[in-house]
Amino acid sequence: MMPTPIRRAALVLAATTTLLSGCSSLRNPETLFGLLTPYRIDVVQGNVVTQEVMAQIQPGLGRLQVREILGTPLLADPFHADRWDYVFTIRRQGVPDQQRRVSVFFRNDVVERFETGELPTEREFVASIDRPLAGEEPKLQLSPEQVAALPTPPKTEVARKVPQGAVREYPPLEAGSR
Repeated sequence: MMPTPIRRAALVLAATTTLLSGCSSLRNPETLFGLLTPYRIDVVQGNVVTQEVMAQIQPGLGRLQVREILGTPLLADPFHADRWDYVFTIRRQGVPDQQRRVSVFFRNDVVERFETGELPTEREFVASIDRPLAGEEPKLQLSPEQVAALPTPPKTEVARKVPQGAVREYPPLEAGSR
């Protein structure tokens, strides 16, 4: 007996549900059945604010000075015109996600105060976004044993050729030069 379209749809739905329920039990949800890792594009958003940059922000600076130092704020809320939020997020494959927030508060168009979490130094920031190599670090030089194992090309005699001048003579450029 042929299954009806409703039964067929129910069977497909049950099979799909069973297959997908196993996906939630995988250790790493970013892999496909624990075998393949899909490519994840790098997402960098906002302004990088480090300890060195933040040390330049002091109460009493004007809005233009803050904009020159920190850049344009990612969030400038029209309901909170005296607050600028600088948010930085980075998502890269092989590196833990990072998010930082700096809020600058103004009174009469000058910095009154600012709030921030712990910020890295520039050196720490660069080290934190460096991608680890997948596996062992490559060797850039051959060991003496590897050099000795390289095949040597056969020696051939190179005939030295004497350079020759022009094959034919050209007429002089000017009529009376000969």
